[in-house]
Amino acid sequence: MLLRSDLEKIEDDILAPYAMKSRDTRGRDFPLKPDEFRTEFQRDRDRIIHSTAFRKLEYKTQVYMVEHGDYFRTRLTHTMEVAQIARTMARNLRLNADLTEAIALAHDVGHTPFGHSGEEAVKKLMADEGGFEHNEQGLRVVEYLEERYPDIPGLNLTWEVREGIIKHDTAYDKPNAEERFLPHLAPTLESQLCDIADEIAYNNHDIDDAIKMGLIEMRDLAEVEWVGEVVEAARRSCPAGAAEKFVKYRAIGTLIDMQVGDALRATMRNINELGIKTVDDVRALKGRRVVRLSPEMSAKTAKLKAFMMARVYRHPSVVRMATKAERFITRLFNLYVEIPEQLPLKYQARIEKDGLKRVVTDYIGGMTDRYLLDDYTRAFEPGTTAL
Repeated sequence: MLLRSDLEKIEDDILAPYAMKSRDTRGRDFPLKPDEFRTEFQRDRDRIIHSTAFRKLEYKTQVYMVEHGDYFRTRLTHTMEVAQIARTMARNLRLNADLTEAIALAHDVGHTPFGHSGEEAVKKLMADEGGFEHNEQGLRVVEYLEERYPDIPGLNLTWEVREGIIKHDTAYDKPNAEERFLPHLAPTLESQLCDIADEIAYNNHDIDDAIKMGLIEMRDLAEVEWVGEVVEAARRSCPAGAAEKFVKYRAIGTLIDMQVGDALRATMRNINELGIKTVDDVRALKGRRVVRLSPEMSAKTAKLKAFMMARVYRHPSVVRMATKAERFITRLFNLYVEIPEQLPLKYQARIEKDGLKRVVTDYIGGMTDRYLLDDYTRAFEPGTTAL
């Protein structure tokens, strides 16, 4: 039987010197007695999985609204794919897989309903009230909004996991860490792994969903030369007459493998060239991402992203979904600001402390797609009497 002390010893024996060890955590805002069987980062991972915010991701949009079918990725399945990729990379680089997984599982808990279109709607509504950014909201969720314990707010996660949430940095994320999270220092390599895993996940699963949705066809991928070559290689490797879906799965798997492998090799080169020996060496490299794709692969993925933006994310049906989502959120937000007495009582109780619009943002931001649609119907549709 392995005890926590044994697991910490395994970390010492296996992890690289620049990996974040659980015993070196800066700790929690509210100290806890150490767990007998889990390290601090394993404990965080479990707290996140059991949280309300994490469960809600099942019914929050990734790209396509949940109402369009059960097949398409949601925030939850996207999060699971990110965690799988990040965990694999962490083990290959001898980084702390438990810390990596905890950050990956929590990285989207601050997202609104309806994906990025929902976030853009809330940003506009909160422009004069301190703004809105889903990393900041994610930190607010795990530190304040989650209600799990009678005597303390939030999930009481370690500093390193919360740092990973607030410093999450991708094309869709612009971190703005508070002073208590040392914005002048780079995040851990485990945190940086989650950033690249996030991009690898959505770069590839959005292709799968777009084809299933009928927005593009397999042959359209030839518009991105290197992706088209992967598709043709996948087709040749499949048995004659194999259904096109098997070609798709093999091609997408290959694309993921190529990007993961490239990121691992590029990261090790960076670690060696920069002479990184400790976590402090990593943190000193503010503005320099150690975990990243090679320049060659970055150029390739840029072409794929441009294709997806033009052919998928700006497709009329996707734009229509985004327009509807913005209208739903805006109208419901304005209703609660105008008549806050319609808010649930526990939210009304926070208005004096947190401000009306921030409370409304917390309420709407915590909704799933289908709950918001139901709430919208109750509020605005004639003949609806359900409370």
